[in-house]
Amino acid sequence: MNGHPTTSLDDVVHQRVRLGILAIAKEARRVEFTFLRTTLGLTAGNLSQHVAVLEKAGLITVEKGYEGRRARTWIHLTKAGKQALLDEVAALKALIHQLENPPPDAPQ
Repeated sequence: MNGHPTTSLDDVVHQRVRLGILAIAKEARRVEFTFLRTTLGLTAGNLSQHVAVLEKAGLITVEKGYEGRRARTWIHLTKAGKQALLDEVAALKALIHQLENPPPDAPQ
């Protein structure tokens, strides 16, 4: 990593809601849209916007279908999405490490 650890943060992934979507999707094989909306405390429209950004970036796929008679939307993490999430976590760990262990000559 060159420069400050913050330069490795991905603007698409780092945004709070999108990071939440990726983290929750990693914990399950697929996650239902309504579960994400409730868990993240969002409106359907707001969540849809973030899902669209992640889908366009190739980090998730969206599956529409039915469960019984109810229309459902499921979110799946792609291989690229899993890697982007792991990279983001590594960048955050590097930032935390730098903040907790400043070089001896760093200004106070």
